[in-house]
Amino acid sequence: MATPAYAETAYEAAAYNQTTITGSAYRYNGPSVQRIEHEAIARFGPFRVLDEHRVALLDITDERTPGQFAAMMQAFPELEVLEMVECPGTFDDHANLRLGRLIRAAGLATHVPADGSVRSGAVELFFSGVTRRIDNGAEFAVHAWLDDSGREATSYAATSPENLKYLAYYKEMGFDAEQAKAFYAMTNSVAHEDALWLDAQDMRRWTQAANSAPRLAYLDLSALLQ
Repeated sequence: MATPAYAETAYEAAAYNQTTITGSAYRYNGPSVQRIEHEAIARFGPFRVLDEHRVALLDITDERTPGQFAAMMQAFPELEVLEMVECPGTFDDHANLRLGRLIRAAGLATHVPADGSVRSGAVELFFSGVTRRIDNGAEFAVHAWLDDSGREATSYAATSPENLKYLAYYKEMGFDAEQAKAFYAMTNSVAHEDALWLDAQDMRRWTQAANSAPRLAYLDLSALLQ
């Protein structure tokens, strides 16, 4: 897919010359997933609690995940770090953005280890961390979203609610308006059935762009579940 029509500037169309390849976003579970499944002390949907301070994300999110996250935080209120190990994306974009806001409200940091893989809608969750860390060897994959009617972002006007909700989210997570548009254009530059892969260095550039203070202060997790 060509660069989205609403990428109006060179910055938006190609903010960084990242080293990327295209291909399927599918990936097999590795030994780290098996180890975490064995060592987890509690399970809440796709989350595996490792100890009182760390939790791993191992699976796709859906409409139930925000509630599962809230239940986990109630049971383990001292959690500090979300380890993003095997994160394929989401079945529900609306719930996924809500989950990202919950992660930010809870004050969790996000960390992608050397063998971590963060793909599709899980990339939004990575940016929800109050701090974000990426180890060398980590990988990311982005592609255009696809709604229930089979339409992608470029099927809608740039000012449509379908597109603006993502730009609003990125700004809440620390991007300024221009950076948010640039990142969103990059994610939608590849069709949904394909994927644009980014390595640790590529994503660190975007992380640096999003390191300013968040635009909203979240205080009430229960309100975000509504």
